[in-house]
Amino acid sequence: MVARLVIAAPSSGAGKTTVATGLMAAFAGRGLAVSPHKVGPDYIDPGYHALATGRPGRNLDAYMCGTGLVAPLFEHGARGCDLAVVEGVMGLYDGAADQGELASTAQVSKLLRAPVVLVVDASSQSRSVAALVHGFASWDPEVRIGGVILNKVATDRHEHLLREALGESGVPVLGVLRRAPAVATPSRHLGLVPVAERQAAAVEAVAAQAEQVRAGCDLEALLALARSAPELSTEAWEPHGSWAGTSWGADARGAAGAGAAAGPRSAGGSGGRPVVAVAGGAAFTFSYAEHTELLRAAGAEVVSFDPLRDEELPEGTSGLVIGGGFPEMYGAELSANEPLRRAVAALAASGAPVAAECAGLLYLARSLDGTPMCGVLDADARMSERLTLGYRDAVAVSDSVLAPAGARLRGHEFHRTVVEPGAGARAAWGLRQPERRVEGFVQGGVHASYVHTHWAGSPEVAARFVEHCGVRHGGGEHRR
Repeated sequence: MVARLVIAAPSSGAGKTTVATGLMAAFAGRGLAVSPHKVGPDYIDPGYHALATGRPGRNLDAYMCGTGLVAPLFEHGARGCDLAVVEGVMGLYDGAADQGELASTAQVSKLLRAPVVLVVDASSQSRSVAALVHGFASWDPEVRIGGVILNKVATDRHEHLLREALGESGVPVLGVLRRAPAVATPSRHLGLVPVAERQAAAVEAVAAQAEQVRAGCDLEALLALARSAPELSTEAWEPHGSWAGTSWGADARGAAGAGAAAGPRSAGGSGGRPVVAVAGGAAFTFSYAEHTELLRAAGAEVVSFDPLRDEELPEGTSGLVIGGGFPEMYGAELSANEPLRRAVAALAASGAPVAAECAGLLYLARSLDGTPMCGVLDADARMSERLTLGYRDAVAVSDSVLAPAGARLRGHEFHRTVVEPGAGARAAWGLRQPERRVEGFVQGGVHASYVHTHWAGSPEVAARFVEHCGVRHGGGEHRR
């Protein structure tokens, strides 16, 4: 059994990331193996969690993966650890729009049977804090709020007033944190600046967060609370064979299984496996750890590369995955790497499988804010003042290397850019909310879209993609 805590708050901006990351680093500094998790689709916070713990930051998203996978994915990530710290999303009871508690921190805490520590921004209140905590603790009897950490406390007198008020609430104070500029992490148009873009500064910030938590929190009481969580009666998720029994992955299951066992028919990766190149580096930081695990489980050799620095794709590349990130911050550098842009365009023109999400879509466009990109798509991208944000219920409009037409997936959009046109002659997805529209591009082996997906929720996506890589790699024809 893994001891576990969920770090939540009444609203965004209360300091969840600072407290969660600080706790992770503080406990890791005591020699504990700490498993980091994040509720929801966010890619950036898990980067700081990974820095704090030395383990991959993993997401627990009940909307994209389904409620039935939350505990198995947690067990998969936390296997062999002493403690798991789960950072919540938004306010404790906030979830997917018009979906009740779905994908909320409260729902995930119940699925994990984990005690919740409520982080409260106390900067503008004293006795009212007790009413706030009482309301959150009593709203849902199934949510166990085991303690409060008071953040942004001004003075000793302020702390005394807060503690006195909370003494009547029945919820113990497990930490008091003063305002501390050193622990702050800079933000911009889509939230925190990712770790990959500020490595040295990020290390210093995480160290400062750990020190603040050590000084202001009762680590022994927090660990005892974590260890009070009951055992979870669930099997850990496994990437191998996870597509078995899925509704539209039968052809992919067979091909992936055969590819993993026998390998393609021509030279490529080690053991003859098809090579899937995955973009990384500072411009492409958005990826879920399970994607790579699923690609490998389906028979691929996964090789990372950095479009900012590498002038060639990895040797023997049979397929390409370009996830999310911030190409808009590195447009000039990406454009200046002409050899790689030509290599990507040539690979796409050859019919090779290419999966691009959000930042990948921008990179494949003809231009980004007037700067030349790869030119794979007859479309141009630009920055926008409008934030597009929210979960998406998507239906595949066209057969592609990721899904057959008619397949349904759940995803997420998060961007301040616009691509014109928004869809190609063969669109990628039909979206049902918040408004009905078609979106994205399917051309040849390319699938490019703004919609982020979590493949653990639809593992047949990875199996189908590797199937197409294996067919191409083995000298056969793609199935459309």
